[in-house]
Amino acid sequence: MYPNPQDVLPLPPRPDLDQYRKRAKNLAFACRSGDDAILAWATQWIAALVKHQPATIHIDQRDIERRTHQVADFARERLRHADCGLSQAQFVIARAHGFESWPRLVHHLEGLTHLESDISAFERAADAIAAGDLPTLEHLLRADPELVRTRSSREHHATLLHYVSANGVEHYRQRTPANIESIARYLLDAGAVVDAEADVYGGGATTLGLVVTSAHPRLAGVQNSLADLLLSRGARLDPEIVHYCLMNGCPEAGAHLAGLGAPVDLIDAAGIGHLDLVRAAFHPPRTVSPKDAAEAIVMAAWYGQAEVVALLLDHGVDPGIRSADHARTALHVAAYSGAVEVVELLLSRGAPVDARDALYQTPPMVWALHAWLIDNRSDARSYSRILLALVAAGAQVKREWLDDDRIRADPELYAALLHAADRA
Repeated sequence: MYPNPQDVLPLPPRPDLDQYRKRAKNLAFACRSGDDAILAWATQWIAALVKHQPATIHIDQRDIERRTHQVADFARERLRHADCGLSQAQFVIARAHGFESWPRLVHHLEGLTHLESDISAFERAADAIAAGDLPTLEHLLRADPELVRTRSSREHHATLLHYVSANGVEHYRQRTPANIESIARYLLDAGAVVDAEADVYGGGATTLGLVVTSAHPRLAGVQNSLADLLLSRGARLDPEIVHYCLMNGCPEAGAHLAGLGAPVDLIDAAGIGHLDLVRAAFHPPRTVSPKDAAEAIVMAAWYGQAEVVALLLDHGVDPGIRSADHARTALHVAAYSGAVEVVELLLSRGAPVDARDALYQTPPMVWALHAWLIDNRSDARSYSRILLALVAAGAQVKREWLDDDRIRADPELYAALLHAADRA
């Protein structure tokens, strides 16, 4: 249900319940006037929220527009089926802030008016963790030692320890301050339950699972050390934790946990570059199913594991084999992720250069262009080399793909793509 717990709107610093009641009435009224009125209501509300946010919460214009339309679409969906009723308007507002119902939002807002309430203390503690403000966190827990085991009144019901992961909780609190290890250690020393579960990503999310799949501690360079701290305090290793790391762009954490004894299958081994385990999977009398072979070579391609890709090809894996999910090939994935060596290897082994994936019906050339020009992944040099390799292998090119100054800025690339387009 919209929104997920991470994508909620932040509350204003001093939320006024009467204003929220009035805003719900205004939404119900706007519903009776049509879609444009609902969009206008959402635009005004989001603008008001942005205006009152502290400087520490940055929301760019694209995000403002996305959220405005997100709220408006959700409001239209809910209110149309309820004849623009007030209760549904209240529900829309509650859900947008991450609460399961209007009464829960009301309870939260009322709690914020009392500094001594559990709700108020929890919110201030969560802010302190995100800001790296250990003295404030210590002050709050000295005043109420039970706060360390209290759960958020939001839909995710996270504990304070979960906020250390910068994952699953409110996006505006997903930050990894420099002293996050000290904060985590303090919470654990204060009695935080290391394997407490939060209701995110389908439920059952532990702090360890959230840490090793989170971009923020990874970028801060503390992902593995945080994981080690949690493991030293008894955190459990989920049987699929290495796979979760790989599916969330955290191969270093996956490799680290595998080294500590976390289970690894062929697909995981391919992603973390564990050649011995990949080789062992093909050792007689073992056999590898086409599905597992496809997933393994796609995973290896995603993370640029050229040696693994070569090993899989040497064991007879078809370079054009398609994954089960979206029927993409390893060449699609390598082209998108900027893995030059893997792209060149696959092409040299006969990977179909113009294969179309099942979801978007696009060839690897388009995946590479999208990654570079739209998603701004990797660096231009990697994608230039990949595009040149694809053209040299006979990839088809359309002129409309070349309408970008970054392509024109590379004379060799632009000439090669233009020639291929004219050839077509």
